Amino acid sequence: MLRLTDIKLSLDHPAEALPAAIRAKLGIAPEVLRGFTVFRRGYDARKRGAITLIYTLDVDVSGEAALLARHADDRHVQPTPDTSYRFVAQAPAKLEHRPIVIGFGPCGIFAALILAQSGFRPIVLERGKAVRERTKDTWDLWRKRNLHPDSNVQFGEGGAGTFSDGKLHSQIRDTQHHGRKVLAEFVKAGAPEEILYVSKPHIGTFRLVTMVENMRGTIEALGGEIRFDQRVDDLAVETDAHGERHVRGVRLADGSELRSDHVVLALGHSARDTFEMLHARGVYVEAKPFSIGFRVEHPQSLIDQARFGPQAGHPVLGAADYKLVHHGKDGRSVYSFCMCPGGTVVAATSEPGRVVTNGMSQYSRNERNANAALVCDIRPADYAPYGEGPLAGIALQRHWEAHAFQMGGGDYSAPGQRVGDFLAGKASRAFGDVLPSYKPGVHLTDLSTALPDYAVAAIRAAIPAFDRQIRGYALPDAMLTGVETRTSSPVRIRRNDDDLQSLNTRGLYPAGEGAGYAGGILSAAVDGIRVAEAVAVSIANK
Repeated sequence: MLRLTDIKLSLDHPAEALPAAIRAKLGIAPEVLRGFTVFRRGYDARKRGAITLIYTLDVDVSGEAALLARHADDRHVQPTPDTSYRFVAQAPAKLEHRPIVIGFGPCGIFAALILAQSGFRPIVLERGKAVRERTKDTWDLWRKRNLHPDSNVQFGEGGAGTFSDGKLHSQIRDTQHHGRKVLAEFVKAGAPEEILYVSKPHIGTFRLVTMVENMRGTIEALGGEIRFDQRVDDLAVETDAHGERHVRGVRLADGSELRSDHVVLALGHSARDTFEMLHARGVYVEAKPFSIGFRVEHPQSLIDQARFGPQAGHPVLGAADYKLVHHGKDGRSVYSFCMCPGGTVVAATSEPGRVVTNGMSQYSRNERNANAALVCDIRPADYAPYGEGPLAGIALQRHWEAHAFQMGGGDYSAPGQRVGDFLAGKASRAFGDVLPSYKPGVHLTDLSTALPDYAVAAIRAAIPAFDRQIRGYALPDAMLTGVETRTSSPVRIRRNDDDLQSLNTRGLYPAGEGAGYAGGILSAAVDGIRVAEAVAVSIANK
């Protein structure tokens, strides 16, 4: 097979244009081309009204070696790489202690799946509920203001990614093609096949629910166990004669204990009580940067028009997204994050008396508003007013989430403000044409006190700059809703680069977003695969 890259065709090209483009690129007769598949399809929207599609194609031809030699100097004609997944180890016939996976979000799902497919029969401990029960609890907050602290947007089967846009693209370096394994398993579980080739694949919440259930069924059929409502409250740690620490199992909230020498920490970024337990247990944890800000909502039609011009609404393009960054004079950056085309802003708190926002879209992306986090970077040096030590970033998050709860009226409504009023420094008194989508509701106020002064100033400076890139971004009636504090984990649970075990506790494998090694569904899932492989090799080599 040959891989052809950078094949450009018009947005409305006929189906026969693809084989014609292949033949023209390679200079071959029709009978030489035996078949082809689309590996990737993206688009170039820099020229509004003249948007082009860009293809990467895997081509089956006769005389492949001769064609490669003829095009030896063309980097867009190469052999198709082997992206098939290969298991690194298989479980021994007698497994003394089964590996434990804590958390069943994207990282935990793929860690458990790889271990199960390798015969290790993992035990998964998830503090939340199965995904359909969890969905009911989440809606209970959105509709009736009733928070379930262990079953919400953050906790439960599927992790925080279940209530999101379901984006499946990442900028991680993936030389082993683990991302392809993730996408292939998602398709097996019910995702649309297009996620294998579109440049910015997404699934949406409703489809994710069924997929997560199907993947759970696969793990269980292979001998794995998923135990819900099982919060891990402590680790069993032993110190050997050489002073080296080893994990020996976990203790659950109900007082029961499970024995294991291999424990995967596939925590979400909101597992604050678990971070506190790990720190108290002496596991090496350090503070890391993250970002805080607001959710911003615009009419999706405005974003479509700004990005696609007269081709807005084309079915191949779908709802437009954007990615923006502004570097301030003080060195702080403001950027868009987790952009959800045609989506809604959702209540994402996991602790009583706090307000947290996030974004969500369905597969169709057909809601009226576009939303994105508009966030400012903060650093560990900024945490000092809120506490000391590696968990000070959590204290910062809690401070501003509790403040947002009070600003919203103390009933899980979120504080909000029109963009025009935010830029003018005056409180909003009435909604404009853009109605906020956040449930259970938005209380209009002045967001100038909703974040640290430096963050407010940075976001105020960024919005006019973004307006120069997307005309209408500073639309006076666009809505800001606060606060967005959980862009990523405020801590990193350090691990060794080679065997992926905790820096100071053998047998403990920090993984995914909560441990500070991923940011999003795909990167978390890939990290879950890597850690599962490390566990498998460790057990097999005993």
